[in-house]
Amino acid sequence: MRWHQKNINEIIEELKSSLQGLSSEEAERRLGEYGPNELKEKAKKTVFMMFLDQFKDFMILILIAAAVISGFIGELSDTIAIIVIIFLNAVIGFIQEYRAEKAMAALKRMAAPSATAIRNGVPETVSASQLVPGDVIVLEAGKMPCMMSICR
Repeated sequence: MRWHQKNINEIIEELKSSLQGLSSEEAERRLGEYGPNELKEKAKKTVFMMFLDQFKDFMILILIAAAVISGFIGELSDTIAIIVIIFLNAVIGFIQEYRAEKAMAALKRMAAPSATAIRNGVPETVSASQLVPGDVIVLEAGKMPCMMSICR
């Protein structure tokens, strides 16, 4: 759909809305029909899988092969050194990835976006996840309100 090429009246008609926005009841009905306005997240990796993923890197696989070959030819000290390096690399990589995941989750919780939608003819602040098709959104540039992208 080329919404940007249509005029406001066509869009309002197609979305079965009005310039006064949706009623609370209609917004609730549409939320049930379309679901929340959220991106679907893929399943999170378990801590164990996060650790195992540290061993999938190409260079780590080469080091594992080198450790195996070194063990077969009897170089025990080289084998132990390579295994220690592999393990330390995995632990450091795991810690960094785990902390990054925790930081991203904290940022996501902090940045709970909201929007001003016109419901029942009155501007109302709602969670962005509660927006539905047909909502009329009030856009703001700083503290200056703009209605439907036309600023005064």
